[in-house]
Amino acid sequence: MNYVLAIITGFNAGAEEVTLKARGRATSRAVDVAEVARRRFLEGVEIGKIEIGSEEISIEEENRTRNVSTMEITLTRSKPKPKAKAKPKRSQKKKKE
Repeated sequence: MNYVLAIITGFNAGAEEVTLKARGRATSRAVDVAEVARRRFLEGVEIGKIEIGSEEISIEEENRTRNVSTMEITLTRSKPKPKAKAKPKRSQKKKKE
């Protein structure tokens, strides 16, 4: 929920987009955070783009390298739909007898 709160704070501060970045086992958490923020707390926010990749990390103790998955999820605020103007109500005058 701390990550969800950070996304909400970013959008409330006026940001048009927020990017979540995750590596390794945290990628599934990033997906969960994006979905919870979008579905439960923020109206008009959509997933803009998703980028995936991997990084090569060297492990000095074992003198080898290891690949770690990476993911970036960009959430964007969609433009609000224009509201239709309400038609003015006709005044109904009561006839006096």
